[in-house]
Amino acid sequence: MTAPHLSVDPGQLPPPDSRLSPYTGYTRAHWETAADRLLAALVPYASPGLAQYRLPGRTGHSGELSDAVEGYARSFLLAAFRIAGSRGQAGPDLIERYVTGLANGTDPHHPEHWPPITDRAQPMVEAASLAVALHETRPWLWDHLSDGVRQRVADWLGGFVGATANDSNWRLFQVVTEEFLASVGASHNRDEIDAGLARLDDWYRGDGWYTDGDGRKFDYYNAWALHLYPVLWARIAGPRADPALVATHRTRLREFLDVHQYFFGSDGAPVHQGRSLTYRYAAAAPLWAGALAGATPMPPGRTRRLASGALKHFADREVPDEKGLLSLGWYRPFLPVTQPYSGPASPYWASKAFLGLLLPAGHPVWTAPEEPGPVDTADRQLALPAPGWLLHSTAADGIVRLVNHGSDRLPPPPATSQDSPHYTRFAYSTATAPETPRGPDNHIALLDDSGASVRGRIHPLYTRTRRAASWHTPRRPDGELDARITTAGVVHGPWEIRVHRVEAPAGFGVHEGGWAVACDTTPPTAETGPRWALARRRDGLTSLIAGLLGWEDDGTVLHAEDRNAYGHHSATPVLTVPRHAGGTRLLVTLVCLTADPAVYRDVHALRAGAGAHVESDGTVEIRFPDGTTDQVLLVT
Repeated sequence: MTAPHLSVDPGQLPPPDSRLSPYTGYTRAHWETAADRLLAALVPYASPGLAQYRLPGRTGHSGELSDAVEGYARSFLLAAFRIAGSRGQAGPDLIERYVTGLANGTDPHHPEHWPPITDRAQPMVEAASLAVALHETRPWLWDHLSDGVRQRVADWLGGFVGATANDSNWRLFQVVTEEFLASVGASHNRDEIDAGLARLDDWYRGDGWYTDGDGRKFDYYNAWALHLYPVLWARIAGPRADPALVATHRTRLREFLDVHQYFFGSDGAPVHQGRSLTYRYAAAAPLWAGALAGATPMPPGRTRRLASGALKHFADREVPDEKGLLSLGWYRPFLPVTQPYSGPASPYWASKAFLGLLLPAGHPVWTAPEEPGPVDTADRQLALPAPGWLLHSTAADGIVRLVNHGSDRLPPPPATSQDSPHYTRFAYSTATAPETPRGPDNHIALLDDSGASVRGRIHPLYTRTRRAASWHTPRRPDGELDARITTAGVVHGPWEIRVHRVEAPAGFGVHEGGWAVACDTTPPTAETGPRWALARRRDGLTSLIAGLLGWEDDGTVLHAEDRNAYGHHSATPVLTVPRHAGGTRLLVTLVCLTADPAVYRDVHALRAGAGAHVESDGTVEIRFPDGTTDQVLLVT
């Protein structure tokens, strides 16, 4: 069978509705059209039997066949939300398309059959998408399959029974898949379902936060996996689910959403931190999940404002691309933002953002006027002790900044792994990305002939109102140094002041970078002076670094090309100490990221009022450029 055409014309997005949606202009019709465009664009890449989608791009580490099956499963998830959300009216061609692929993919004698589910293998991920999609479309798809196809699907999904999943969010793939098997009377193992749900409890760190497996692995997997799948499991399980456990998951989701809403800038951008960022607006999935489960602290108009803002942010930046595809990248194709497992269909986990289509058109999330997000109305500071993060945002430019003193994605000691710029930088934001694979931005390093040290494992000290602290042992590529850096950060407005105690042997240089700003068309401009430097994008986005204590020499700006997900040209302001004298050296740094003209247009005001000095008891008195003062006492 050849790929059918969608009966819905994907067309252009509808005109904005400024009355219902004064912040984004987006309505349910925009979401439906966006889904249809994504689904229609995949048709040319469907295999003849519709069981695979062979998209262009770099092959993931599981191989081309796995990538092609991933294309089917992840787009089926999107199709399922569209079908169920329209009560089967999205188009019979769409249902036929995925029924045909399902029948052929699970037929071991068909040339497009899917590889079996085996221990820790990629089909485990795709099986969970199939299970969710089949459950949500049950009246229009599963209930109309032939007995033979239903049995083949159950047999293929049943490969999960008795198999070993990676000890991470993958445990939840087993939970939802086997729960679907239970729902259709197929073979499953209730002990494996219960064990996966219990393992989730082991990773809970309070205040709505999970680590993705043992260690300090905090990122968007909280959003698009660790909170999402318990909601989807409960929908599949129905009366089989323990009501007390469902209530616990909902309470945790509510707590998570109480802070997750702060992770979106006024332009809709999510904070750029962590892995699998090519899933993009999937960060909006738990917003809808909270509404679906009755577990959200937000009014319905804010839920839609934040979710639509994320979708619109990428649409305004040509995502999907001119072919209608989601590329491996953030805006443009950019492989350093991906992981080795990321194949060309991997970005279609963005389908999870369309979960809101399961809510009926008359639900308040679709009918209530948009309400402002937290970032829209006032400057905010928020301490998140579980992941060891501070959030601070400014309403004038709508930027959210994340200060990181807790997430490094390393397994527990003594294991070590490669330093990742998406986890071990001191700060991330909605307006910037880290230089990759490595750069000086938001990082303090010891320097010798072998290069710059990396941060590695982060040891949190505290996280509380406006401040957080940690220490780390700098590492060379070939091992640890006889050194230690303890850092405390205090935030105020667009500024952060960092106090570093650098303990190191004599002879090392030290450098620290501010935010990297990037642009596709024009290199950022640079200004430097004694112990300060700034980089500025053409639209005014400005990154400043200034030495308040202990730094030497003029600041510099390091330029790079094709090192940043936000643009081809990037620049980072940097401070330097040419030679550490040995022992302990105190360094105090001011960093600023702003797009507020009232701040960035006055270079003097950006830094001139700031200062630091040390009291006799070791307390560091700090002063921000606007005159606000505070104190820091480094403790271990």
